[in-house]
Amino acid sequence: MWTSRPPDDSLSSSVADPALLDRRLLIVTGKGGVGKSTVSAALALVAARRGKRVLVAEVNAQERVAPLLGAPQAGPAVRQAIPGVSTVNVDPRHALEEYGLMVLRYRALYHAVFENRVVKFFLRMIPSLPETLMLGKILHEARAENAGHPRWDLVVVDAPSTGHAVQLLRVPSALLDTVPGGPMRRDAEWMQRLLTDPARTALSIVAIPEEMPVSETIDLNAQVRDVLRIPRGPLFLNAMPDARFSPEEVRRLEGLREAPPPLGPASRAALLQAERAEQAGRHAARLAEAVDLPAVTLPLLAVDRWGREAVEGIAGALEARV
Repeated sequence: MWTSRPPDDSLSSSVADPALLDRRLLIVTGKGGVGKSTVSAALALVAARRGKRVLVAEVNAQERVAPLLGAPQAGPAVRQAIPGVSTVNVDPRHALEEYGLMVLRYRALYHAVFENRVVKFFLRMIPSLPETLMLGKILHEARAENAGHPRWDLVVVDAPSTGHAVQLLRVPSALLDTVPGGPMRRDAEWMQRLLTDPARTALSIVAIPEEMPVSETIDLNAQVRDVLRIPRGPLFLNAMPDARFSPEEVRRLEGLREAPPPLGPASRAALLQAERAEQAGRHAARLAEAVDLPAVTLPLLAVDRWGREAVEGIAGALEARV
């Protein structure tokens, strides 16, 4: 599936792992609500500023990346969001249509085969077919070439959250465990080789310094390392508040808590920020102890509207770290 020629593994390499943005495929995942779409958009922006042609692929989701970059939603067709960055929202129906047209060449023939009621029934009976089609589409883009040159220098996958991401990324290995031979097994083989090749692929987890996201990140990291065996990139610790006050300053603020306005309300707001920063620090320390990955800390941003300004802020924090 998703190949009309023998798999080309010429891109594999035994040299030292390249820098994160020098891979061909970068998968970004994490618990829902941790900002993985913002991080995906920011990574794409940094890569584009370095002259790379970048595709950001979302997976059957409410599109966020293109709007974050100030562009209209792309839908199932690749569309340029800003110079150097294109986006696409991969869904199973359009992925099946694209695969069918790739194989059959003619739209009329595609409709005759894949729109047939009996064929549709049997397609629904194939386990994990939607995930296979969507992952195949994304990995096809990551290895596609035009006139001997890569179509994209980097494909960033804004992957589903935690458990859904593991289910999606396990498809090739599950097929290899169950399919004895034939085209589907050959496609599973090249997909698995691409996913597990450290010269071409990395997966980075996004977390925030809160109890539940930290717990899910610890579990997800173990699954990526021990089950998926996908090469791991750095952990992105997002929305980390600044520790603005020393212990001595906190004690002085405590003494001003009941002072009349504006001093009392201001001191209570400062104490609330200090408490949040202290809690975040404890969660970050737990994450650092439990996860065997280098961490890139990203700031908690105060912006009126979560859009291009926020992406620019995160990109600035990433610039020297990736």
